[in-house]
Amino acid sequence: VFQEMAIDDCQFINGREKVRLVERHFYNRLQLFSFDSDVGHFVGFTPYREKQARYRNSLQDFMERKRAEEDTVCRHNYEAITP
Repeated sequence: VFQEMAIDDCQFINGREKVRLVERHFYNRLQLFSFDSDVGHFVGFTPYREKQARYRNSLQDFMERKRAEEDTVCRHNYEAITP
């Protein structure tokens, strides 16, 4: 049995003032790559995923949308996400 999983995590510090989006991708419990809005780019954790991370980071339009998700996904849904 093989398992692939992606986790998107919105972290709120001091309400909406400091928001962090962390996206992580796993395969069989091994983290392959991640995106952290504080870092601002993808990081690969295996040789093949490092190559894919460099490719994704080179796509300017894609990276602009990915960085904007901090606002469009996390901040926009703050009221629905927080208790």
